Amino acid sequence: MNQYTQEHTLSYYAASARGMAPRPELAGDLVADVCVIGGGFTGVNTAIELAQRGLSVILLEARRIGWGASGRNGGQLIRGIGHDVSGFARHIGADGVRYLEQAGVESVALVGQRIREHGIDCDLRWGFCELANTPAQFAGLKAEYAGLKASGYAHETRLIEPGQIREQVVNSGVYAGGLVDMGSGHLHPLNLVLGEAKVAESLGVRIFEQSPVLELIHGSTVQVRCAGGTVRAGSLVLACNAHLEELEPKLSGKVLPAGSYIIATEPLSAALASQLIPQNLALCDQKVGLDYYRLSADRRLLFGGACHYSGRDPRDISAYMRPQMLKVFPQLANVRIDYQWGGMIGITANRFPQVGRLSQHPNVFYAQGYSGHGLNVTHWCARLLGEAIHAGHSHGFDVFSAVPHMTFPGGRVLRSPLLALGMLWYRLREVLG
Repeated sequence: MNQYTQEHTLSYYAASARGMAPRPELAGDLVADVCVIGGGFTGVNTAIELAQRGLSVILLEARRIGWGASGRNGGQLIRGIGHDVSGFARHIGADGVRYLEQAGVESVALVGQRIREHGIDCDLRWGFCELANTPAQFAGLKAEYAGLKASGYAHETRLIEPGQIREQVVNSGVYAGGLVDMGSGHLHPLNLVLGEAKVAESLGVRIFEQSPVLELIHGSTVQVRCAGGTVRAGSLVLACNAHLEELEPKLSGKVLPAGSYIIATEPLSAALASQLIPQNLALCDQKVGLDYYRLSADRRLLFGGACHYSGRDPRDISAYMRPQMLKVFPQLANVRIDYQWGGMIGITANRFPQVGRLSQHPNVFYAQGYSGHGLNVTHWCARLLGEAIHAGHSHGFDVFSAVPHMTFPGGRVLRSPLLALGMLWYRLREVLG
């Protein structure tokens, strides 16, 4: 199955999407205050933020709105910017760390606010449980729970002891406890980004699909050349993430595309769905090659994971993912798989998103590398980009851009194999430890 045609992949999301009418290709030479490249969550929401601040915006998408990870992901809206941010204190100080921790909470609220304010129909449900695979991981969840309580986190949280997991959270025998967070949740990501694109257009943003960028010509006015025309803009936003490729080589080596995969079952009966996940929570474990799963609005189990760093997709995604699902839910052995798909997420070396501007071209801004935490973080980074471009400064933008990022070693040919070897080592440690 070809995941990378110009149209959407054959996913459950594409099959149940609303508002998929095509938009025109760029034809002719146009001018705007800002040109945004990339029609996922980052690009669309940056366009919204800029338009709300009175700037004219043209957005160029090489394929379709939401074609990449924004329209293919697990749909889990979870607090946090990424992995443990306390390690960045030496770069951003204790105040910077506190800002990032708060942003991890406020970014979820930002997505919820956008959905409510504009009436976007994307099946939003609140409730998430982080699952422990081992007693040591459950001890970590206990510490996280205590930290949330101490911080004054406004939403309901509760620890789930090992003996309570099956009845309260997930009917599986593989977990050693959990932490429920009712301030996180799950949704239909493609319908969200499609709804947000309509919001952007209502604010005057001009969106062009099937318009891959062929060349960037830098200067005080950036020229963005496509096959059908050119956009001239005072500022440029690169919002391509895992699909930046060599459009901007100074950034492409800092993000590694990694494959992640999802299968969707046939619709389950209400009784079976309730038996599997009694409270309809989003769920995610803590393995190196983590499992994440949830129920769709029509009671399909969407089961994802198996992050691949090799650059090669499995030949048969369903055959690859189904055994992982059956380890968690052996009771689904006779359930049909209706959809299978994959996509590329952008991984950074420190698992922290990259936000900034090019030092040699200060009117070129970027945000990328969400490392699997993109649903809320894209929206927050879009707000920071909007602030920085409109006002010329942004405290949050400065905090994010102060975190240094390394370029993956090995060049274009060896980056993926080297990281795949490194991740194999971590998985072996997990199995043997």
